[in-house]
Amino acid sequence: MISDADEDILTFDVRRRRFLQIVTGVLAIPVVSGNVRAQDYPTRPITIVVPGAPASAIDTLARFIVERTRASLGQPIIVENIVGAGGSIGVGRVAHAAPDGYTLVIGTWGTHVVNGAVYALSYDVLNDFEPVALLTDNSQLIVGAKTLPTNNLQGLIAWLKANPEKVFAGTAGVGSPQHMFGILFQNATGTRFQFVHYGSSPQAMEDLLAGRIQIMIADQVTALPEVHEDNIKAYAFTGRSRLPTAPSVPTTDEAGLPGFHTSVWVGVWAPKGTPKPVIARLNTAVTDALDDETARRLAALGQQVVPREQQSSESLRILQKHEIEKWWPIIKVAGIKAD
Repeated sequence: MISDADEDILTFDVRRRRFLQIVTGVLAIPVVSGNVRAQDYPTRPITIVVPGAPASAIDTLARFIVERTRASLGQPIIVENIVGAGGSIGVGRVAHAAPDGYTLVIGTWGTHVVNGAVYALSYDVLNDFEPVALLTDNSQLIVGAKTLPTNNLQGLIAWLKANPEKVFAGTAGVGSPQHMFGILFQNATGTRFQFVHYGSSPQAMEDLLAGRIQIMIADQVTALPEVHEDNIKAYAFTGRSRLPTAPSVPTTDEAGLPGFHTSVWVGVWAPKGTPKPVIARLNTAVTDALDDETARRLAALGQQVVPREQQSSESLRILQKHEIEKWWPIIKVAGIKAD
C-alpha cells in the first residue's frame, strides 16, 4: 500500500517532470525558430543603406552588386541613400536595425574606420556590426603637377624635403582620404607641406592641372584620365601590385617607399547579432556577384575587386580591426575632428 506521504512525493515528482518538460520545450522554441528563419532567409525584400548620394561612387558600386544579387536571393533589394555627417547617419540606421538580415549597409574605409575617430557616434563602428563581405580595393595614385622638377618618387621626396612648408597638396576636404593619406605620407617620408582643402577631388585636380597646387594623393577616377593624357606626373600607385589600367606606374614598394599602402576599401555589413547562417547566405550571394564581368566593369570606375580568398566576412573583420589600429592614433595626433 502507498502511504499518503508516498503519494504526495509521487505526485510532486510527476508535476516536476512535467514542469521541466514544458520549460525545456519553451527554451528550445527560439533556437528552432531561429534556425528555420535562417534556412528560409530571405522571405521578404532586403534594404541596403548607401551612406552617400545617388550617383556617387559608393552608390554606383551598390547598384552593381544589387543588380547581380537579386536573382540569387530571390527577393527585391531596395537601395536607400542616407547622406549626412560623413555617412554616419546612414550607418547608424543599420547599427540600430533588427539583426535579421533585412537591413544591410555598404560602407567604406571612411564610414567604418575614420568616422569612429572623428565623430561622436551612437554606435561602435567595429563591434555593432557583423561583417558580410569585403568587396573592392581603391588604392590611390601619388601625382604631381607637370612642372615639377622630378620624375620619380625618390626625387619627389627629396624635393619636398628641400622645400618644407612651401609645397601645396590638394585634398577633398578636412578628414578626406586625400588629407589622411597626405598626413601618412608626411609621417612616412619626413616631409612637410601645406594642405589645401577643396569641396571635392575634381576641384582639387583642376588646381593641380593649373599649377596652383603641386601634389595630390588622388583616387583613380580623378587621376587616371589626366595621367593617360600626360597632363600630370604619376609617381607611384599605393596598392600592393601595379594597377592594370596604368601598368607603367610603379607601386610605392617598387618606387622606394616600401609599406606605404592606402586604400578606400568597400564592404557590406549587417547589424550585430545577425544569425551566422544568414551572414553566410549573404556572403555567398555577394561574392558570386563579383565575377569577372563585374570586376571588369568596376575596374573602369576605379574599384578593384579583391581576390576571392579576401572576400570572406572574416577577412573584412580582420582588415577593419587592423585599419582602426593603424589610423586612429594618426587621426588623434593630427587632431582631426568633424566640423
